[in-house]
Amino acid sequence: MKLKDTLTSAIFVARPNRFITIINVNGNEHKSHLPDPGRLKELLVVGCKLWVRYVKNNSNRKTNYDTVFVEHKGQLISLISTLPNAFVKESLMTNTLPMYRKYRLIKPEVAIQNHRIDFLLENQNGDFFYLEVKSVTYVQNGVAKFPDAVTRRGFLHLKLLQKLISQGYQAGVLFVCQRQDASSFQPMWERDPHFSSALVEAYSKGVKINCITLNISKSEITFNTEISLNLEKPNLKSG
Repeated sequence: MKLKDTLTSAIFVARPNRFITIINVNGNEHKSHLPDPGRLKELLVVGCKLWVRYVKNNSNRKTNYDTVFVEHKGQLISLISTLPNAFVKESLMTNTLPMYRKYRLIKPEVAIQNHRIDFLLENQNGDFFYLEVKSVTYVQNGVAKFPDAVTRRGFLHLKLLQKLISQGYQAGVLFVCQRQDASSFQPMWERDPHFSSALVEAYSKGVKINCITLNISKSEITFNTEISLNLEKPNLKSG
């Protein structure tokens, strides 16, 4: 997926709330919108290098910049939580995701009850497949983990996908790691045990679970590889 925005380098100064970063551009401090509301504490370290997008004056905005990428250990990591959906949509349309090559995109943003599922697909037999996409930015010792903050919405999505399975439909969750240094995925049990348990339960009921990593550059995002899953609950007791 090509990225057409012109980006400017900046230095991270502070994060006064979930959606704002204070950045330094050419010696001047500015407020910048942060599209990823996750904790990101291991990525947004004072003095780290960011890449930001300048946004022309808009009366509906309080900032003139969007924080797009952070440089971390020699790689770019996307901080736009909606980017995986755009990437997956284009990949489904061009049939370039290995695990979904036998599926056809019917429509994005499908309303079901009080929720929206990211994509409705159809397999070769004409069966409907509901796909939810989750953005991952946290990686520790080569292990991608989700979520890095409690997600009630994500928990409810898993319960809905389970219900769809019980009604005879197919369903899945695709975790998209917006970096390339992960070799396996596991739920972040210590941060959100309810989501993590729901993910294991959904998997046991037939919800398809996959995780992929991406190659990120300032001009393009491409599929890197699919990584293995570890859904086993670890022993979190100290000592």
